[in-house]
Amino acid sequence: MERNSTRLDQLFEFYREDPNDAFTLYAIATEYLKIDPSKAMEYYQKLLQDHENYTGTYYHAGKLHESFGEKEKAEQIYKKGMLISQREGNRHAYSELQQAFNRLMDLDYEEDE
Repeated sequence: MERNSTRLDQLFEFYREDPNDAFTLYAIATEYLKIDPSKAMEYYQKLLQDHENYTGTYYHAGKLHESFGEKEKAEQIYKKGMLISQREGNRHAYSELQQAFNRLMDLDYEEDE
C-alpha cells in the first residue's frame, strides 16, 4: 500500500500541475483500481465525461462496471468506446472493446475484419 500511496502522491502532484491531462487522470484511476475500485470509478467517469476521445478509458471502465454487477452500464460503455475507437482509427482499442463486449453479451464467435 505504501508504494501505491507514494505513486498516488506523485500522480496528484502532476494532476495539480495540469488537471486537464487525460493520461494523469487515467494513471490515478489505474492506481485506485488496485486499492479502491469505487474511487477508481470516479476518475474513469471524469475521463469519460471530460476526455471522451481517450480510448483507453472505455475498456477499464466497462470492466469495472462488470465487476460491480452493472452489465447494462458496461454494455453502454463498450459500445460508445467502440464507436469512438473506430472514429479515432484506433483498431487495437476497438478490438479489445469488441472482445469485451462479445464476452459480456455471451457472443462466442470471432468477427472477421
